[in-house]
Amino acid sequence: MSTQSQYLAILFADISGSTALYDQLGNEVAMRMVTRTLAILTRVALDHQGKLIKTIGDEIMCTFPDAVCAVNAARAMQLEVDNLRPGGEHQIHVRIGLHYGEVLLERSDAFGDTVNLAARITAITRARQILTTQAVIRELPEAMLSRTRPIRRTEFRGMAESFEVFQILWEQEDTTSTRIGMQTYRKPTLSRNELLLRYGTKVITLSEQRRSATLGRAEDCDIVIMDNLSSRQHARIEFNFGKFLLTDHSVNGTFVHFSDGQVIELNHQQILLHGGGAISLGRTFEEAGGDVIEYLTQ
Repeated sequence: MSTQSQYLAILFADISGSTALYDQLGNEVAMRMVTRTLAILTRVALDHQGKLIKTIGDEIMCTFPDAVCAVNAARAMQLEVDNLRPGGEHQIHVRIGLHYGEVLLERSDAFGDTVNLAARITAITRARQILTTQAVIRELPEAMLSRTRPIRRTEFRGMAESFEVFQILWEQEDTTSTRIGMQTYRKPTLSRNELLLRYGTKVITLSEQRRSATLGRAEDCDIVIMDNLSSRQHARIEFNFGKFLLTDHSVNGTFVHFSDGQVIELNHQQILLHGGGAISLGRTFEEAGGDVIEYLTQ
């Protein structure tokens, strides 16, 4: 069969953390969850004029006739997995990457630079995220652009040029993008069972008297971080039974750097804060630089 060339959108949808599912639940249970999730993703793709090219383990690859169909499918995939909960009590999250361009078609498969770049974009995507390229953004009508935002410019090994990476929003989020700087303070003295949070000029102490604090981009959060990767209600810290529990509620995740050097990424998960350290909303610490929330417990 001869090779054909066609301009298409390529979408990869990958189940994030599926290896851990198999380790925790066993092959049979995990496989059922993965199969249910892939069936949901495939159905949504077909509903949006997509074509399933192949299933690769816990990932599907699809083509779409245009970028609009692909973006609508990607958003619908995240919403369906979020609403249907194919993992039951075990959370399953999906990451999606897409690109638009010339695709080589042969024997029901797709090849070429467009496919390769879509795969590379998916590889840097986090759980519950949809990332794409300028090529897709250029194809979208103005009404859809409000649901996108630039993330960063990145380079991929083996590719001569760098690429602007964009996020497709699928939850109810706005797109404010002002940054706030950090300042340096002397280390405070804390009483037992207290946690101090410090960001810019804002300092909050949690204890028996004040038991919770919200972190995010919304104006009513206790600590407001106007970063375009911070969700409106990004995370919450609560004091219970003498412990401080950080819970992530965001699209882009929460990063915690402990004083022993350990870094943990939370995606709709919880962790106990201990000692001292830093919290970054939506960005790795390398990306955030010094623009992080400091914390100290006693």
